[in-house]
Amino acid sequence: MAKIFITGSSDGLGLLAAKALAAQDHEVFVHARNEQRAKDLKAELPNASAVLIADLANIDEVKQLAKEVNSFGRFDAIIHNAGISSGELFNINVLAPYVLTAGIETPNRLIYLSSSMHKSGRMLKNEAEIANISYSDSKFLLTLLMDYVAKIYPETYVNAVDPGWVPTKMGGQSAPDDLQKGYETQLWLATSEEDAAKVSGKYFFHQQQQKPHSEITNTDFQQQLIAICKNQSGVELSKTI
Repeated sequence: MAKIFITGSSDGLGLLAAKALAAQDHEVFVHARNEQRAKDLKAELPNASAVLIADLANIDEVKQLAKEVNSFGRFDAIIHNAGISSGELFNINVLAPYVLTAGIETPNRLIYLSSSMHKSGRMLKNEAEIANISYSDSKFLLTLLMDYVAKIYPETYVNAVDPGWVPTKMGGQSAPDDLQKGYETQLWLATSEEDAAKVSGKYFFHQQQQKPHSEITNTDFQQQLIAICKNQSGVELSKTI
């Protein structure tokens, strides 16, 4: 069985993914933003291996979270599920995954939760634009990060997933897509031995590869993003392209 860490797993797709993996007897480590959410999560998922706490908007807490994850040894898969649709979009949707990717011992598989809305996102012109990015921009940047990480860690399966517009707290109850399909691809990429799941640098929707934004592979954009993330966090990825 696999050892898997999921960020943002106190509700929504993260919690559903954690429950499904635990039901398959995987060793599941989950994450909540604060003590109260952690307490609720422990009650909701009593068979979780551990509940880790960190506010992903706080970069110091993210760095500490990476250390705590490493204290459990190397993971088979990490699912960067946490995300918000408004508020501190850059810190939570982009910078936290960057810092955790840099700080946690590289697992066998990395999965980043993107969105079809990344296709209308754009690259930052400079760091001053961070405060004004849209949700689409943040998911564009996250998917750009995924492609970069896939390049620097060729022995790891690194992919992004569009879960669809599903009826969670963030998606709203009128969302039209299938809730179960919204987390099944993450499970599949994290655990499957099928050849179709053992790929890297791909963008998936419902276990099928899709074509992402044409600039996702732009190495100039990637280098700019990595430089911004390094400057914002003080954390450096150990490899470069």
